[in-house]
Amino acid sequence: MRADKLPSSSAQDRSISVWFQKIENSEIKLPRFQRHQAWDKNKITSLLNTVIHNLPLGVTLILEVGSTEPFVSRYLATAPEKTGSRVTEHLLDGQQRLTALWRALHNNYEWEKYFLYVSDLDSSREKPEERVVTVHCQGRWNKKDGQKMPLWADSAVDTLHRGLLPIDLFMPGDKASYYENWVTEALKFAKPKAAEEDYEEKLEGWMEKKNAIISLIRDVRETIAHYNLPYLALLSSTTKDTALQVFINMNTNSKPLSQYDIIRAEIESVKGESLDDLEKALKAKYPRITHYFDIPFLVLATSSLIQDRLPNNRGMWDMDKGVMVENWDKMTTGLAQMASFMEQEGIYDRARLPTNAVLAVIAALYVQAPQCLDAHGNTHVLLKKYMWSGFFTDRYENAAASSAFTDYMALKKIVNGVTKEDGTLFTEADVPIFNKTHHPISTPEELIRIGWPKRENIRARAIMAVFSKLGAYDFADGTKLTRDQLLEGKRHYHHVFPDNLLQEAGMENSYIALNCALITDKTNLNISNKEPLKYLKERYAWTDEDIVQNRLKSHLIPIDELANGGYEGLSEEQKKEKVMLDYTRFIEKRAKLVYEAALQLTNGRDIVPSDIYKAVEKQPVDNEAEEALV
Repeated sequence: MRADKLPSSSAQDRSISVWFQKIENSEIKLPRFQRHQAWDKNKITSLLNTVIHNLPLGVTLILEVGSTEPFVSRYLATAPEKTGSRVTEHLLDGQQRLTALWRALHNNYEWEKYFLYVSDLDSSREKPEERVVTVHCQGRWNKKDGQKMPLWADSAVDTLHRGLLPIDLFMPGDKASYYENWVTEALKFAKPKAAEEDYEEKLEGWMEKKNAIISLIRDVRETIAHYNLPYLALLSSTTKDTALQVFINMNTNSKPLSQYDIIRAEIESVKGESLDDLEKALKAKYPRITHYFDIPFLVLATSSLIQDRLPNNRGMWDMDKGVMVENWDKMTTGLAQMASFMEQEGIYDRARLPTNAVLAVIAALYVQAPQCLDAHGNTHVLLKKYMWSGFFTDRYENAAASSAFTDYMALKKIVNGVTKEDGTLFTEADVPIFNKTHHPISTPEELIRIGWPKRENIRARAIMAVFSKLGAYDFADGTKLTRDQLLEGKRHYHHVFPDNLLQEAGMENSYIALNCALITDKTNLNISNKEPLKYLKERYAWTDEDIVQNRLKSHLIPIDELANGGYEGLSEEQKKEKVMLDYTRFIEKRAKLVYEAALQLTNGRDIVPSDIYKAVEKQPVDNEAEEALV
């Protein structure tokens, strides 16, 4: 290629609004060799937060298109396909980012809806001292009648009450009437009526609030519309081979510096300490820490909390790096105690951890905890209440870093015996996460809707964590769940009621946490698609019935409801009805058992299956619910 034909290596600026115009006009397409959109909600949320806060993002790569397209192509997912439009660019690198921005800002994902959370607008919980603005993703699901849940996600009034603004309010373009009408709808119940006392004063206050929200929306819209997503351009004369080689290089050789890399350089230049050496020593001395999350994040988040800083990017940047190194030994000891605590609570690895928001808080509180036995024991019980509350409430579903910081500051005062101005000590009543009015424990009805625990889902993993805490003994060989089994891949997520059996009965989704047990791979293969009663009879014939039932109880499996079965000789319709009835009763009973376990754990108690089963058996029977089931 001649020198004057070489593509420029200088990045060119392009705002999101211009990108969207080109997508809207069908000017941009993707070569078909590009994989389809693969980003999950966490990556999409992170991207949106980057844009909302006007932080830099990497460059994209385009290939200019001449008279004919060099590659077989397709449109971005959900982008308009306008016939007759001329394609001017092929997007070689940046598909995930652009598709995520396009779909999220149109809010057209089927099972997720994105919102901007603004703490100042949140009427449902206490407000932090500093405004929190972050992106929140809400999962969606359909009821049997096709109605999309949760209902509040489509209600302007209910979303604003939670401090949430649908992200499509900020979509580039002429949308003034759209977002102004939305704000009016969201505030309609608060608008005073002419007959009310002090009507004019109240109306003025209402208008001020409305205008403040509209002004906020406009500001964020401006940030998004003018956000620069730069690109490198290959000329239309670039050969296909060269374009492909550049694409491969950009997708395999590019590794941007992480925040930890930059902080590492800062520490080493200021203190003359090698963070690499300190980290290696930490891993060698306390290897169990590595099972729970990335060491760089745990080190920075815990160090930030120890210095009373938020465990997020801002706190990590603002903390004193010299003090961080000085506190290194205390911080690493706190992390080691955190790992030991998690193991005692039956949580062995990152894949089974409901939320990482609790890790740095627990580690930092162990740094603060007095070492005398009684005080240390009290701290341990307090942390149990805290951790399980974090798992079984919505506290860390939204603005987790800010919420974790607020909880930490209150918990630290309890651990250190700090006295209030009135002479009384700080108590659990002063800790936001323990406020069950604002953050109630997930009810049995809510637990029933929780999805498969192999996915990243706080409540689903919390449910499995309860079974792990109880030992999760294997149905067949009776082995207790251990970290080694998990690391070696010897435990599988198993449908207690077989997926095939439920599908044949017309059950659309058997992948819920309450239909899951973590058992050994061999047992999973042996059970296969056998109905529960048949498998239980085989186990009872092989060993003592009480032994098998004790193993099942460690998974909080309601045995009477599981052992219904007996589908032989039934007509197809009768079998369907009986399977669904058995399954529904099984799930509802197991939900009550898990809920009781969650109540006990969030109260700092150690749990045993027999106490949980007894507590549930003492509960009054809901005859109306039972009749409805039948």
